[in-house]
Amino acid sequence: MAKSVSGFTMSRDNLELACRPEVLNMAFLCLIILLPLLAMSMESTTITNHTKPGCQPKCGNMTVPFPFGIGIGAGCSINRKFAIRCDTSFDPPIAYLNTGGMEVLDISTSQIRVRNTFTGSCYEQNGELAERKTMRIDTGVPFFTLSDKDNRLTLVGCDDLALASGLSLYEGRNFSIGCITSCSRSVDVSNGTCSGIGCCQAAIPKGLMTFWGIVTSMLNHTKVWSFNPCGYAFLGEHEKFTFRGASDLTDPNFVSRIVKDVPVVIDWQIGNQSCSEVRNSTAYSCKEHSLCIDSESGRGGYRCICEEGYDGNPYLTPGCQDIDECAKNPCDGICKNTPGGFQCSCPKGYFGDGQKGRGCQKERDLPILKLSLGLGLGLLSLLVSVSWIYFGIKRRKILKLREKFFEQNGGMLLKQQTSSNLNKVFTVEELKKATNNFAKDRILGVGGNGIVYKGILPDQRIVAIKKSKQLEQNQIEEFINEVVILTQINHRNVVKLLGCCLETEVPLLVYEYISHGTLHHHIHTNGGMPWLSWQNRLRIAVESADAFSYLHYAASTPILHRDIKSANILLDDYYTAKIADFGASRLRPFDQADMSSLIPGTLGYLDPEGIQMGLSDKSDVYSFGVVLAELLTGREAIDLTLPNKEKSLAAYFKASVKENHLFQILHHRVLKEGSLEQLTAIGELVVRCLNTNGEERPTMKEVATQLEGFTKYNSRSWAHHDQENNQLQMGEMISEQEDLYSVLMYTSTNYDTSSSDQQSTEISVKREKDPLFDD
Repeated sequence: MAKSVSGFTMSRDNLELACRPEVLNMAFLCLIILLPLLAMSMESTTITNHTKPGCQPKCGNMTVPFPFGIGIGAGCSINRKFAIRCDTSFDPPIAYLNTGGMEVLDISTSQIRVRNTFTGSCYEQNGELAERKTMRIDTGVPFFTLSDKDNRLTLVGCDDLALASGLSLYEGRNFSIGCITSCSRSVDVSNGTCSGIGCCQAAIPKGLMTFWGIVTSMLNHTKVWSFNPCGYAFLGEHEKFTFRGASDLTDPNFVSRIVKDVPVVIDWQIGNQSCSEVRNSTAYSCKEHSLCIDSESGRGGYRCICEEGYDGNPYLTPGCQDIDECAKNPCDGICKNTPGGFQCSCPKGYFGDGQKGRGCQKERDLPILKLSLGLGLGLLSLLVSVSWIYFGIKRRKILKLREKFFEQNGGMLLKQQTSSNLNKVFTVEELKKATNNFAKDRILGVGGNGIVYKGILPDQRIVAIKKSKQLEQNQIEEFINEVVILTQINHRNVVKLLGCCLETEVPLLVYEYISHGTLHHHIHTNGGMPWLSWQNRLRIAVESADAFSYLHYAASTPILHRDIKSANILLDDYYTAKIADFGASRLRPFDQADMSSLIPGTLGYLDPEGIQMGLSDKSDVYSFGVVLAELLTGREAIDLTLPNKEKSLAAYFKASVKENHLFQILHHRVLKEGSLEQLTAIGELVVRCLNTNGEERPTMKEVATQLEGFTKYNSRSWAHHDQENNQLQMGEMISEQEDLYSVLMYTSTNYDTSSSDQQSTEISVKREKDPLFDD
């Protein structure tokens, strides 16, 4: 390219050479020449409009790039879901996402940020509810999902529980999360930290399209009303929120600050197909010099970005345009722009690569070149020597660090106390090899106490390797004692601890691998797995209760599990129950309750008395009662999609038994296959386990004994009694058991009439064939 200025015709290369320091006497001429050329260069790098031609580029101060576009039905967006409604009745105008009420604050190449909302509850001094507001965020379409990396559920208050649920496209089902805050004095609340004292945060799962939340209180703020009458929760960009401690508990402008300053981050994508699926179709939206990036939402979809060295809108023809890097003067020599990049070179009579900082040298400066080469070789030799010394020192440091971790994690104490029951103390290299260096595809599960990986040992044994949470120094002796006790456990229904590794910052525990997943999965998938008959449900309950009773009474020191739930009961190849996850367990006499401020456990299974008074062996009984209720009803422990009285399974089960409606809530297979005596007796046992007063609950040994006794009841369903007894009992049940009569009417679709007469009262049960276990 040549440029004519004041009678001169010069190429860019000649211009660079003419303006070098060696020709300073031409400085004035350079200035005259450079000014118009600089203007021309800036003109050539201007990026084309990011908005579809003929469409409004901005709503107020916010640029709206394609595939988004301003106007519903105006054809300015890739489809109606990406349309932006610009409300000009405000000054400046406000942008809304399509026809909904989400106010859009910013649009980037992968995310949009929208105005926040909140949920909260306020109370009078006497504990009466003064005001409650629920929160609901709904993106409307699977093209927009709530960012799990940027958003957090945040709760601010001193006596509050935030519960939230949502629909995840990644998992394909509903999710429920929550967190609890507590504090008795405002001086206990620290600025900047959401550790559960005045403020707590919880991560959300990937791919959420809808999010619903509510805030409730355990004591209605009666103990903290003087400095905290309200509790608030919101979902938003956690990096934009800073907890201000006690001042946030009384700040009347807290809600308006959150709504203004903390946006909700939404990931967006195009379509519902991956790049490989859509690339060769007419629906493919990525234009020239752009790359296709698969969405991480879990349900397909993609985005387009410009290739390196290109800029523009990758969704609009002609696609991304080459950037003229030479306009930014990246070379000391001659710069030549290339598609997607640039090249530096030196003019004739000079040598070097022309790169910025290294430049070009005259060919006659050979002594300088030799000196530079000598210094370079010397520096290279010095660098090699220093690197060899550095890596040697680093290796020794790694060995010393492993020794430090081994001692820090109680390795010497373990050597003194362990016996032949502990099969092996593994090295970190062995476990890295077994898990392919702890690869993501080896993760079996992630819980509150750590991450569990699937490992394959050199002898081809498959094991489960648990990477625990950070271990405090004052817990080392207790941890080692727990490892020693767990290695001594020999019970067929408890997952066996095979060994451990203490060479890492956090201990690694190696367990036997259980192949058939969790009881929770088998209960709640498609209304219950086909093999899960009443006989098998009762057998699993007996096996689990026997294992927990063993932990409470047969071990040399009682072991409290403290996180009993159906997700921590595993099933092996023969569907035998195996108790797992002792990460929250503690060794202690039963007369010492756990008064720690951070209560372990899972929402829906937590003992209400234990939250206030500290966990005990009766807290395990309460949690196991919730598991029994799950087996009987097939319901989740917490289900926020149900009406208020049915959200908590424990509360709903007790209320149903109290109102004589037990048989209305039982799972249809339990009702069909269990005997009347069994179901009535076990329902009463569950209510005793869920008693609010821990002292009135049975011990785990009593629970195990009673469940074992239930297996000796008449195994026939009450619906299989002969006609005479059936008619007699129906008459008694109609008058004495309101719920049983209702169940007979409600579940009538599960039965066949014994004759063509539709008014006949003779009822027979069509039993299902169990494909895995013969009842």
